[in-house]
Amino acid sequence: MTIFSYVIPRDFGFAPNPFYNICSLATCKPKIRKNATLGDWVLGFGSADSRFKEKLVYAMKVDNKITFDEYWNMDAFQCKKPIMNGSIKQSYGDNIYHYENGEWKQEDSHHSLEGGAPNEKNITRDTSSNNVLLSSYFWYFGKEAVDLPNELQILIHRGRNHSKFTILEPQLEEWLKKLPKAGIIGDPAMFSGGFKRYDGES
Repeated sequence: MTIFSYVIPRDFGFAPNPFYNICSLATCKPKIRKNATLGDWVLGFGSADSRFKEKLVYAMKVDNKITFDEYWNMDAFQCKKPIMNGSIKQSYGDNIYHYENGEWKQEDSHHSLEGGAPNEKNITRDTSSNNVLLSSYFWYFGKEAVDLPNELQILIHRGRNHSKFTILEPQLEEWLKKLPKAGIIGDPAMFSGGFKRYDGES
Protein backbone atom coordinates (compact mmCIF):
# COMPACT_ATOMS: atom_id res chain seq x y z
CA MET A 1 0.00 0.00 0.00
CA THR A 2 1.06 3.59 -0.64
CA ILE A 3 0.82 6.58 1.69
CA PHE A 4 0.32 9.93 -0.05
CA SER A 5 1.31 12.92 2.07
CA TYR A 6 0.77 16.62 1.34
CA VAL A 7 0.24 20.06 2.88
CA ILE A 8 -3.25 21.57 3.21
CA PRO A 9 -2.89 25.35 2.77
CA ARG A 10 -6.62 26.02 3.36
CA ASP A 11 -8.66 23.87 5.73
CA PHE A 12 -12.27 24.89 5.05
CA GLY A 13 -13.81 21.41 5.12
CA PHE A 14 -13.97 21.45 1.32
CA ALA A 15 -10.86 19.54 0.24
CA PRO A 16 -11.13 17.19 1.95
CA ASN A 17 -14.80 17.26 2.86
CA PRO A 18 -15.24 15.08 5.97
CA PHE A 19 -19.00 15.37 6.42
CA TYR A 20 -21.92 12.91 6.28
CA ASN A 21 -19.75 10.00 7.47
CA ILE A 22 -17.62 10.01 4.30
CA CYS A 23 -14.33 11.81 3.83
CA SER A 24 -14.13 12.85 0.18
CA LEU A 25 -11.28 14.32 -1.82
CA ALA A 26 -13.04 15.60 -4.94
CA THR A 27 -11.09 18.76 -5.78
CA CYS A 28 -7.46 19.89 -5.65
CA LYS A 29 -4.56 17.36 -5.59
CA PRO A 30 -5.35 15.85 -9.02
CA LYS A 31 -2.20 13.71 -9.06
CA ILE A 32 -3.14 12.07 -5.77
CA ARG A 33 -6.73 11.56 -6.94
CA LYS A 34 -5.46 9.98 -10.16
CA ASN A 35 -2.84 7.68 -8.68
CA ALA A 36 -4.25 6.55 -5.33
CA THR A 37 -5.87 3.12 -5.33
CA LEU A 38 -8.10 1.26 -2.91
CA GLY A 39 -6.35 0.62 0.37
CA ASP A 40 -3.92 3.53 0.01
CA TRP A 41 -3.71 6.25 2.64
CA VAL A 42 -3.88 10.01 2.14
CA LEU A 43 -2.44 12.27 4.85
CA GLY A 44 -2.88 16.05 4.98
CA PHE A 45 -0.64 18.26 7.13
CA GLY A 46 -0.88 21.87 8.29
CA SER A 47 0.98 24.52 6.33
CA ALA A 48 4.19 26.22 7.44
CA ASP A 49 2.47 29.60 7.84
CA SER A 50 -0.14 28.31 10.29
CA ARG A 51 -0.18 27.21 13.90
CA PHE A 52 -0.77 23.69 12.56
CA LYS A 53 2.64 23.45 10.88
CA GLU A 54 3.54 19.78 10.31
CA LYS A 55 0.54 18.62 12.36
CA LEU A 56 -1.78 15.96 10.96
CA VAL A 57 -5.05 17.53 9.79
CA TYR A 58 -6.56 14.32 8.45
CA ALA A 59 -5.86 10.73 7.46
CA MET A 60 -8.11 8.68 5.19
CA LYS A 61 -7.82 5.12 3.89
CA VAL A 62 -9.23 5.04 0.36
CA ASP A 63 -12.09 2.54 0.13
CA ASN A 64 -13.77 3.86 -3.04
CA LYS A 65 -12.65 5.71 -6.15
CA ILE A 66 -15.26 7.02 -8.60
CA THR A 67 -15.64 9.52 -11.43
CA PHE A 68 -17.09 13.01 -11.12
CA ASP A 69 -20.26 11.94 -12.94
CA GLU A 70 -20.71 8.95 -10.63
CA TYR A 71 -20.24 11.22 -7.63
CA TRP A 72 -22.71 13.71 -9.08
CA ASN A 73 -25.42 11.15 -9.83
CA MET A 74 -25.26 8.68 -6.93
CA ASP A 75 -28.01 9.09 -4.34
CA ALA A 76 -25.56 8.59 -1.47
CA PHE A 77 -23.65 11.76 -2.35
CA GLN A 78 -26.42 14.26 -3.05
CA CYS A 79 -25.76 15.57 0.47
CA LYS A 80 -22.28 16.57 -0.68
CA LYS A 81 -23.62 19.07 -3.25
CA PRO A 82 -23.24 22.66 -2.06
CA ILE A 83 -26.27 24.54 -0.78
CA MET A 84 -25.20 28.15 -0.88
CA ASN A 85 -28.01 29.44 1.32
CA GLY A 86 -27.64 26.58 3.78
CA SER A 87 -25.36 26.02 6.74
CA ILE A 88 -21.62 26.63 6.55
CA LYS A 89 -21.14 22.88 6.25
CA GLN A 90 -23.58 22.70 3.34
CA SER A 91 -22.03 25.67 1.54
CA TYR A 92 -18.68 23.88 1.43
CA GLY A 93 -20.08 20.85 -0.37
CA ASP A 94 -17.50 19.40 -2.79
CA ASN A 95 -19.79 17.54 -5.24
CA ILE A 96 -19.52 20.31 -7.82
CA TYR A 97 -18.56 18.82 -11.20
CA HIS A 98 -20.40 16.95 -13.92
CA TYR A 99 -19.93 16.57 -17.66
CA GLU A 100 -22.65 17.95 -19.88
CA ASN A 101 -22.83 18.68 -23.62
CA GLY A 102 -19.12 18.09 -24.06
CA GLU A 103 -17.87 20.31 -21.26
CA TRP A 104 -17.39 20.39 -17.52
CA LYS A 105 -20.06 22.12 -15.47
CA GLN A 106 -19.02 23.64 -12.16
CA GLU A 107 -21.66 24.34 -9.54
CA ASP A 108 -21.78 27.52 -7.49
CA SER A 109 -19.34 26.64 -4.75
CA HIS A 110 -16.14 27.43 -2.87
CA HIS A 111 -14.27 26.95 -6.18
CA SER A 112 -16.46 29.19 -8.36
CA LEU A 113 -16.27 32.95 -8.84
CA GLU A 114 -18.35 35.48 -6.94
CA GLY A 115 -22.00 35.04 -7.89
CA GLY A 116 -21.42 31.44 -8.97
CA ALA A 117 -19.74 32.06 -12.33
CA PRO A 118 -17.36 29.25 -13.38
CA ASN A 119 -13.75 29.65 -12.29
CA GLU A 120 -11.74 28.31 -15.22
CA LYS A 121 -8.50 28.02 -13.23
CA ASN A 122 -10.11 25.76 -10.67
CA ILE A 123 -11.99 23.80 -13.33
CA THR A 124 -8.79 23.13 -15.30
CA ARG A 125 -6.87 21.97 -12.25
CA ASP A 126 -9.64 19.98 -10.58
CA THR A 127 -10.79 18.12 -13.70
CA SER A 128 -7.27 17.20 -14.82
CA SER A 129 -8.09 14.03 -12.89
CA ASN A 130 -11.61 12.61 -13.27
CA ASN A 131 -11.44 10.88 -9.91
CA VAL A 132 -12.98 11.32 -6.48
CA LEU A 133 -11.44 9.51 -3.50
CA LEU A 134 -13.80 8.36 -0.77
CA SER A 135 -13.28 6.91 2.68
CA SER A 136 -15.53 5.70 5.45
CA TYR A 137 -12.41 4.93 7.50
CA PHE A 138 -10.84 8.27 8.37
CA TRP A 139 -9.67 10.62 11.10
CA TYR A 140 -10.34 14.31 10.50
CA PHE A 141 -8.74 16.48 13.17
CA GLY A 142 -9.24 19.94 11.64
CA LYS A 143 -8.47 22.62 14.22
CA GLU A 144 -7.57 19.84 16.67
CA ALA A 145 -4.66 18.77 14.41
CA VAL A 146 -2.19 16.46 16.14
CA ASP A 147 1.51 15.68 16.04
CA LEU A 148 2.65 12.37 14.62
CA PRO A 149 4.71 10.27 17.00
CA ASN A 150 8.45 10.42 16.43
CA GLU A 151 8.60 7.09 14.63
CA LEU A 152 6.09 8.30 12.01
CA GLN A 153 7.38 11.82 11.39
CA ILE A 154 9.20 10.72 8.26
CA LEU A 155 5.71 10.71 6.67
CA ILE A 156 5.33 14.49 7.06
CA HIS A 157 5.35 16.33 3.73
CA ARG A 158 6.77 19.84 3.55
CA GLY A 159 6.31 22.22 0.65
CA ARG A 160 4.30 21.86 -2.55
CA ASN A 161 3.13 18.78 -4.47
CA HIS A 162 3.15 15.56 -2.42
CA SER A 163 5.28 12.69 -1.16
CA LYS A 164 4.74 8.95 -1.59
CA PHE A 165 5.78 6.29 0.91
CA THR A 166 5.58 2.50 0.88
CA ILE A 167 6.76 2.15 4.47
CA LEU A 168 5.18 2.36 7.93
CA GLU A 169 1.58 1.72 6.80
CA PRO A 170 0.91 -0.88 9.54
CA GLN A 171 2.44 1.39 12.17
CA LEU A 172 0.37 4.37 10.98
CA GLU A 173 -2.88 2.44 11.18
CA GLU A 174 -1.97 0.96 14.56
CA TRP A 175 -1.30 4.44 15.97
CA LEU A 176 -4.54 5.86 14.54
CA LYS A 177 -6.60 3.01 15.99
CA LYS A 178 -5.26 3.83 19.45
CA LEU A 179 -6.69 7.35 19.31
CA PRO A 180 -9.92 8.01 21.27
CA LYS A 181 -12.15 7.97 18.17
CA ALA A 182 -12.25 8.03 14.39
CA GLY A 183 -14.35 10.27 12.13
CA ILE A 184 -14.57 14.00 12.76
CA ILE A 185 -12.58 15.07 15.82
CA GLY A 186 -12.52 18.85 15.25
CA ASP A 187 -14.12 21.46 13.00
CA PRO A 188 -12.15 22.73 9.99
CA ALA A 189 -9.55 25.28 11.06
CA MET A 190 -11.03 27.95 8.75
CA PHE A 191 -14.70 27.16 9.40
CA SER A 192 -15.35 30.37 11.32
CA GLY A 193 -15.85 33.75 9.70
CA GLY A 194 -18.43 32.70 7.14
CA PHE A 195 -18.24 31.27 3.63
CA LYS A 196 -15.26 32.17 1.44
CA ARG A 197 -14.35 31.40 -2.15
CA TYR A 198 -10.99 30.26 -3.50
CA ASP A 199 -9.81 32.06 -6.63
CA GLY A 200 -7.28 29.43 -7.66
CA GLU A 201 -4.31 31.77 -7.47
CA SER A 202 -2.31 30.38 -4.56
